Amino acid sequence: MYENYKTFMDQYISFNLIEWNVFKTKLKVTHYKKGEIVHYAGDVMRDLHFINSGIVRAYIISDVGKDITWHIFFNDENSKMTNLYVTDYNSFSNQIPSSLSFEVLEDCTLFSTAYEDVQFLYNYQKKGNRFGRLMAEIAYTHVHNLFLSSLQDNATTRFERFMQETPYLLNKVPQYHIASMLGMEPQSLSRLKAKLKLT
Repeated sequence: MYENYKTFMDQYISFNLIEWNVFKTKLKVTHYKKGEIVHYAGDVMRDLHFINSGIVRAYIISDVGKDITWHIFFNDENSKMTNLYVTDYNSFSNQIPSSLSFEVLEDCTLFSTAYEDVQFLYNYQKKGNRFGRLMAEIAYTHVHNLFLSSLQDNATTRFERFMQETPYLLNKVPQYHIASMLGMEPQSLSRLKAKLKLT
């Protein structure tokens, strides 16, 4: 059941059988249907969710009521760590109310670890601690790069990067969510797709 998770973790840290069995005892399997909400903004994120299958998006509602997609999570051969952990790291790490909500776009299965269990793994497993630090560093770098991209890249550059990194999503996710995530209007995304002959 947990083969995908084990394969992913082995890319960073190799756990022996005993270590992996301890880790597995801290996992809870949850299934969600399309349209369900995994987590609401304003609540504290108390679980770290690894997406085993399906698609989930993180979004915020602006002060004027606009729905803005922050990130999309999925698990396939194109996935990176930042696509796999369905979480608001700031809320989870500091146990404070979240700024993000998480909506299921395609039926999904999540492997969840409670905050207290993550702390246990960090404190009592050297490899768990090392893995956690690596994930935090990757998450920080990702957010840093997203912020810089929003300041310095034009719409074409952002779309081209999206196509290089996550082309899988183009035919799996509603176009208005992709446009929102890339910081453009749906019409602009349609023009870019037409320009690159992707329609």
